[in-house]
Amino acid sequence: MSHKSYAGRGPQAARAPLGVGAAQVVFAPRTAGAPQVVLLDARAGGLDEAGLRARARAVAAADAGRRSSRSYRFPLALVAWSDGPIGVDIERVESCDAAFADSIRTPSERMAGWPEGDSDRFFTSLWSSKEALAKALGDALAYDPRRLEGPGAWPDGRSGPWHARALELGPEHVGWVCWRR
Repeated sequence: MSHKSYAGRGPQAARAPLGVGAAQVVFAPRTAGAPQVVLLDARAGGLDEAGLRARARAVAAADAGRRSSRSYRFPLALVAWSDGPIGVDIERVESCDAAFADSIRTPSERMAGWPEGDSDRFFTSLWSSKEALAKALGDALAYDPRRLEGPGAWPDGRSGPWHARALELGPEHVGWVCWRR
């Protein structure tokens, strides 16, 4: 997880634009203004980390008429497009201790207590949701996660014009997409 310094995998498959290799669609609702998100797997194309990044940049640039966002957690990458502001993030589920959990939670999120079940997955997902939202807001480095409520708690995945969805990426990874409609 790319910690800061502060204390559907769907059955669909799609061909990536510009013939840059297969990409699996992981989010593509059929509603106006909704984004599309694809998952790239470096192992499928025999790519190293630099090759995966280059492929994701090429896929994102293929739809120059829309805004895009990219995220990498080798050997995977996510690329998302939307007509408006968009952010996407992917993380590998890692061990998350109480110090890390407190460094990314708002006061109200801390008051909710420690989650039942897989806390490592929960906190990795919380981090990923905030990274995706911060990217959609314009600059992921400009937002302190201790002051940015995670979109996972938004009713129906919405907060005003903002939307958020967790992405089903299997047992080892979590991902989020956030966009403004």
